[in-house]
Amino acid sequence: MALRFKNLDGSGPQPFSSVFKWAVADKLSGRRRKSPDHAPVPRVEPDLALLATPPAPGEGARLTWLGHASWLVQLDGLSLLIDPVLRDAINVVIRRNVPPGVPVDKLPPIAASLVSHNHYDHLDLPTLTDVGAPIVTGLGQSPVFKGSKLAVTELDWWQSTQVGPVTVHYVPSQHWSRRGLNDANEMLWGGFVVEGSSARVYHSGDTAWFDGFKEIGRRFPKLDAALLPIGAYDPEWFMSRQHMNPEEAVRAFEALGAREFLAMHWGTFKLTDEPLDEPPRRLDAEWNRRGWPHEHVHVLPVGGTLTVRGG
Repeated sequence: MALRFKNLDGSGPQPFSSVFKWAVADKLSGRRRKSPDHAPVPRVEPDLALLATPPAPGEGARLTWLGHASWLVQLDGLSLLIDPVLRDAINVVIRRNVPPGVPVDKLPPIAASLVSHNHYDHLDLPTLTDVGAPIVTGLGQSPVFKGSKLAVTELDWWQSTQVGPVTVHYVPSQHWSRRGLNDANEMLWGGFVVEGSSARVYHSGDTAWFDGFKEIGRRFPKLDAALLPIGAYDPEWFMSRQHMNPEEAVRAFEALGAREFLAMHWGTFKLTDEPLDEPPRRLDAEWNRRGWPHEHVHVLPVGGTLTVRGG
C-alpha cells in the first residue's frame, strides 16, 4: 500500500527487517549497548506564581521545559503547550525517569496544545484530554481525537493558524508516524514555529538531520530560540534516520540560524540504548569543539524556565 505521507527526501519508515534486527535480534544476541533505565537528571520546582501570568505583548516568550519534548510556551498573554506528556508512564511500561516540570493540575489556562506527530511519547491523549485545550497538529490526526470533544485544527507543512494574537506555523521534520499496526505514515509529522509580537520560537518535534533545517531558517529568519532534541540516538545505524545525536542537533542549530539553543528529548524516558544522562555531555563537548559562547546553549533542568526576546 502506498504511503500517504513521506519525508521531503521521499523516505518512509524503517523497513520491518531493520526494526526486527534492532528490537529483537540484536537485543537477544547482546549486541546492543546496555545502560541503566534511570539516571539523575536535574529538576527544579517551577515558579508557579510567575507561570500564572504569561508575558504581555512585547515582553518576549517564556519557555518552560516540562521534560522530554514537552514545553510550556507563553507569549503575548497566552499559554501554549507543545507535545505535552505529563503522566507517569507512556504505553504503561515506559515509566518517567523524572517527574514532569509542571503537573497538569498546576498549569495555567492553556489556549492550545500543539502536537507534532502521533507517536505516544509526543501525543498522549489522556494528558491532552485533561488539559482540555484545542489541538493544533498535522494532517490526518483527527481520528485520534474522535470522542474526546477536543477541537482539532490540522495543518499541512508550511501552513499556519492563529491562536489569538499568536501565529502557529507547521513545518517539516525528518521522521515518520504510526499509532497502530496498520497506519504507518497515514498522519503527518512535523515541527512548529510559534510567532508572537516580540519572539519567534522553533520546536522541531521528532526529527533526524535533514536539509529542511536550512529552508526553515530561510523562511523564518532570526529565530530567537530553537528547541532541539539531543537524545534517543543509540544505536546510530538504526536511530539516525529518525532522531539526532547532540552533534547533529548543533549542526541543525547552525543551519537554522537561531540565536538560542534549548535542549530537549533527553533524560525523561528510556527509549534507546545510550545512558539517559549522556546527551548533555556530548552537547557540551561539541559546543566546546566549535568554540561557541556558552551563553547561547541552554540545558534547562526539568521545570526550568528561560525567557527569549527578539533583538
